[in-house]
Amino acid sequence: MKVLFYTREFPPYVYGGAGVHVEYLAAELAKLMDVDVRCFGDQDQKNGPLTAKGFPYDNPDFKDSNSKLKAVFQTLSTCIHMNAEDSDADIVHCHTWYAQFAGIIAKLCYGIPLVITTHSLEPLRPWKREQLGRGYDASSWVEKTAIEMADAVIAVSKETKEDILKYFNVDEPKIKVIYNGINLQEYVVTKATSTLEQYGIDKFKPYVLFVGRITRQKGIIHLVNAIKYIDPDTQIVLCAGAPDTPDIAKEMEDSVAEVKKSRNNVIWIDKMLDKKEVIQLYSHADVFCCPSIYEPFGIINIEAMACGTAVVASAVGGIKEVVVDGKTGILVPLKQQKEAPFDPVNPDQFSQDLAQGINKLIKNKELRELMAVNGRKRVEDYFDWIAIAKQVEDLYKSLI
Repeated sequence: MKVLFYTREFPPYVYGGAGVHVEYLAAELAKLMDVDVRCFGDQDQKNGPLTAKGFPYDNPDFKDSNSKLKAVFQTLSTCIHMNAEDSDADIVHCHTWYAQFAGIIAKLCYGIPLVITTHSLEPLRPWKREQLGRGYDASSWVEKTAIEMADAVIAVSKETKEDILKYFNVDEPKIKVIYNGINLQEYVVTKATSTLEQYGIDKFKPYVLFVGRITRQKGIIHLVNAIKYIDPDTQIVLCAGAPDTPDIAKEMEDSVAEVKKSRNNVIWIDKMLDKKEVIQLYSHADVFCCPSIYEPFGIINIEAMACGTAVVASAVGGIKEVVVDGKTGILVPLKQQKEAPFDPVNPDQFSQDLAQGINKLIKNKELRELMAVNGRKRVEDYFDWIAIAKQVEDLYKSLI
């Protein structure tokens, strides 16, 4: 059997949870079948049954296009180029809307069964309009078309499955819940501290960690606003880059500058670090905080749990299926607007609640250590890529 992956992200260009998912799923599936990855970039890799070819995203034909629409035009153009070469794959599997147009073309033109993994859903990310303008209507159309014509849809959580049924015309039997996973051999506690030293993190003092992109979805601004309520002796480490828009980048810069006026232990690493560096940060953090306002799964939480770190996370989406409240971390209730943009009804209360959870764990070493043990065990029991790849293989077999 052979599967063709269409994806925006693939090593060395991985910046989000979907890219992490694709990287590890492709590697694990390659132990079971041939895997052909077509992605955005300049990759040209062949490693036994796993091949990866990148297709240029930057296209000079669009250099004078509207700045917000350019990303959409370049995406659709790249998806067409991905299909220029014929494929002998038995299944085509798409990840995120950026690659779904390629899957639509492959199914229509080559007759290959189409599988879509829903890492997120455009109707639940209305803030993308800030980034794409009217292009958000185009990305929403691509996603809706791909999901509704797919032969199978993988939801990364039970809640995501419910969202698919709510927003799209898909027969329930076509939807399969398969969780994200993690490489348990790679994400383990390390004693190395070079990354802490490089960025001025005091390894003898507690710190709370955030890892993620600067987006509305990830809720980082609510954590920054919570800093004034967090114990003043606790270091705040924000490993956050890749802002969605110049506006949210400036909002982040201004907010961090404001909190730094009253405390000198806020460390902002404004770029995406490599895995070894992030694993160091996870391993030595006392608390990991995930303040997302929308999160279909939240792979960062299992990364932190695998590295023995207690989690404080918003009780939204798939996070509730990952973090067990009171056992592997603390889930913070979030009352949201019922319509777009789904912001917290009371943002300051949400920030206070995040801080309360963080302070509770910082003050209770015994509870943190118990949650660390429980978190690692939960990841081992439920989120191992080996078992997840077998579920995906079984799904493929049911379609051919």
